[in-house]
Amino acid sequence: MTRPLDLSGETASGRHRRAELTFALGGGRSALVHQVTPYPFHVTRPFALDRARPDLATLYLQSASGGIYRADQLDLSLTVKVGAAAHLTSQAATVVHDTGALPARQSATITVGENAFAALTLDPLVLFPGAELSSVTEIRLGAGALAIVADGVAWHDFSGEDRPFGRLTAETAVYGPDGRLLLRDRSEVRGAELIGERSLLGPDAGAYGAVWLLGPPEKLPDPETLEAALDAVGVRAGASPLPNGAGLGLRLIAANGGRITRAVEAAFTLGVEAMLGFAPARRRK
Repeated sequence: MTRPLDLSGETASGRHRRAELTFALGGGRSALVHQVTPYPFHVTRPFALDRARPDLATLYLQSASGGIYRADQLDLSLTVKVGAAAHLTSQAATVVHDTGALPARQSATITVGENAFAALTLDPLVLFPGAELSSVTEIRLGAGALAIVADGVAWHDFSGEDRPFGRLTAETAVYGPDGRLLLRDRSEVRGAELIGERSLLGPDAGAYGAVWLLGPPEKLPDPETLEAALDAVGVRAGASPLPNGAGLGLRLIAANGGRITRAVEAAFTLGVEAMLGFAPARRRK
């Protein structure tokens, strides 16, 4: 018996998809000049939300599949060309389902051209019991480039039994204009290490995250101001200089993913004020 040809790309070994987004400056605006967004990726049209900087394009990235599943490999390439400015964000969190014996993988490659600005601030992932994910982010900065990149995770057991996710491994690497590695940050944690009174992050923690503000010192917000702003939204945060003058790093711990989202919004606002010289409009979710 002949089986019908499967054109969906879905196999027992998971989905391998790559999205590509490229912004370039033209006519006083940052235009989306190249777009490849296969399922499950979905994007809106770019918005110009800031009157002070109509050249700053904001684009919402969404998942059309209900989450990340076993053996998925989802890759994102974001390129912001010379002089352009773009902000890629999301409208809601993405769930990582039980992956069983086949962990999922995701990656993001962010290339920021000379004197360009890029921001990637997606809502935290939500790790369900049994979820195992490897996440890799690579950021390449041109001369005079500025960037804000945030990531975060929360965990949730829909049965209310405090079953942990499996494992999360994450790596972020930042390269300078000459291609030299400025920093590499790696982490690995098992869900069981974050459950209950003996949680590595404290018994009240249900989410954590990081924000990378990349640029020269004169283009960065004050660390104490950042920490105070995040404390005001119920997030424990610590800001410190990054190696090789790459910028500032923020670590976040919170009771839930919603607070991480609000903390990232606050860090984005302060980062844009310092880097671009204006207060950005709220990105509605």
